[in-house]
Amino acid sequence: MNFIPKEIDDYAVSHTENEPELLQQLSKETWQKVLVPRMLSGHYQGRLLSMLSKLTQPTSILEIGTYTGYSALCLAEGLHKEGVLHTIDTNEELVDFQKKYFDKSPYKNQIKQHLGNALDIIPKFNEKFDLVFIDADKTNYSNYFHLIIDKMNVGGIILSDNVLWSGKVTTKPDPKDADTIALIAYNKLLKEDPRIETVLLPIRDGLTISRVK
Repeated sequence: MNFIPKEIDDYAVSHTENEPELLQQLSKETWQKVLVPRMLSGHYQGRLLSMLSKLTQPTSILEIGTYTGYSALCLAEGLHKEGVLHTIDTNEELVDFQKKYFDKSPYKNQIKQHLGNALDIIPKFNEKFDLVFIDADKTNYSNYFHLIIDKMNVGGIILSDNVLWSGKVTTKPDPKDADTIALIAYNKLLKEDPRIETVLLPIRDGLTISRVK
């Protein structure tokens, strides 16, 4: 969902860095073959993820929610030459799709795929992270945050996607709407946790940038 007029959004996209050819191919195949292709980060947000990663120059990245690998490849663009990006997803059917595009990229030896429940996998990491991107099941956003916050380096960045949830977070949620309820609680958590400073950007479906103090 976009929160600005289409003509403004189109202008912003047209004056943003071009989408790399490999990502154009990935996007096209995702829309042709994969369910719910709108989950893709896409050109504009992808370039933002790339820019944030390049500004951060992380040595270690954790992505929670791989989907078809678009956002992982964007984040990898800023990865230190000796860095590693770990990406976690539960969808076994997409592993080969992801790997095909990871292997075509310059980062094929730096991206590590993990299949399974992130709540089980994250505690097994012993390393500290410079950049984390959360874009998975919304009901567990707060749980993911609590698992990663002590694994972040000082100055590290936590990116959280879909935090506006088509605007639903601004209204009283249906008691049965677990995703919206969870995101409202998560946004409050990010605003109030003294260990981070947060800016919520109203782009696409909402992206929060949180910096670890």
